[in-house]
Amino acid sequence: MPHRAHIVDSGRAWLTVVASFLASAVTLGTAYSFGAFFESMSDEFGSASGETAVIFGITTFSFFWLSLVTGRMMDRFGPRVVLLVGAIAMAGGLLLTSRVDSLAVGYVTYGAGVGIAAACGYVPMVAMVGGWFVHHRAVAVGLAVAGIGVGTMVMSPLSAAMIDSYGWRDTYVVFGLGGAAVLLACIPLAARPPGQGARQSSRFGDAWRSPVFRRVHLSSFALGLALFVPFVFVGQYAKERGIGSVQAAVLVGVLGGASVMSRVGFGSLVRAFGSFRLYRACYIIHAASFVIWFVAGSSYAALVAFVFVLGVGYGGFVALGPIVISDRMGVAGLGSILGMLYTGPGLGGLLGPPTAGWLIDWTGGYRWAITACFVACLCSIGLLSGLPTTTDGRLQRADDARD
Repeated sequence: MPHRAHIVDSGRAWLTVVASFLASAVTLGTAYSFGAFFESMSDEFGSASGETAVIFGITTFSFFWLSLVTGRMMDRFGPRVVLLVGAIAMAGGLLLTSRVDSLAVGYVTYGAGVGIAAACGYVPMVAMVGGWFVHHRAVAVGLAVAGIGVGTMVMSPLSAAMIDSYGWRDTYVVFGLGGAAVLLACIPLAARPPGQGARQSSRFGDAWRSPVFRRVHLSSFALGLALFVPFVFVGQYAKERGIGSVQAAVLVGVLGGASVMSRVGFGSLVRAFGSFRLYRACYIIHAASFVIWFVAGSSYAALVAFVFVLGVGYGGFVALGPIVISDRMGVAGLGSILGMLYTGPGLGGLLGPPTAGWLIDWTGGYRWAITACFVACLCSIGLLSGLPTTTDGRLQRADDARD
């Protein structure tokens, strides 16, 4: 694709933020609305909680691990090719899922289709935005990833309402066609960052040779074991305590709404407090949220408090991760670096929700699953301790430290 020079932090740069916002909203909003479909699919196929949660686990795993590929595609071919692939995967995956006659087939159609679409709509787009900004990078990335929160906030209760009216199969048809249309509309707004007209070299090796990167990666894996459990189970938890299906789905919407404020808010606080200092605080907030869930019982207000606090920590984690890594590794080849980073929470997302589902089925309740989430959060916090930081709260740049 011919490269046209544009100035960083320009009006053209902000159009890439719009593209990233919309792409992440429709892809991750769809993936994270799965909890609204959980009961309907479980009832139709007669599957246990752990079996049904595998769909979300495969989707999360596919999303994060395929970001290795789509992040590299962004570096080599630019964002427009990536968005086209995402649109095809979104339409194909959800249309096929709407016709499945077994849960095992749904593992493939939904997990692969939505997983590929999400891998195209998030990491490569964040890498694109990161390369378009210097002075306003933290705010721009925060706004771009806020799309995930807005998508979650809107699509989870919308899913519940549409399922009540039209059934889960027809809802997937609408989401597949509508989501593909949004991704195609993002293509003209996306563009390769200035100075990256040529194909970028892979930096997988640079990242993996860094002990600091490996610690951050392992910490994100531990967090992922806990983080994605509420996306699947908090709605079901609420419905088992007499809360209506739409109200239960609103809980995931509240999580998404809190994450929107958090993404923008943490992005604007980076200069004052430092990206890594804030990033570590978000891990602590995650752990605190599961304490609230543990004591919530049947109180809807307490459940709202739980998902709100979780959303604050989650939003900051998503917004600050690219900033923390670019502070450490630079922005050249950032797509491949972020793709590798997100394999950590991807593996956590594959293992966490199904394990929680099996614990719920085995113990007949949620307390052991919630406790396991809290322990995973504590491990993630410990792994971030002792990393080399600057006086202003950022990870020390790799060029300035022995890594």
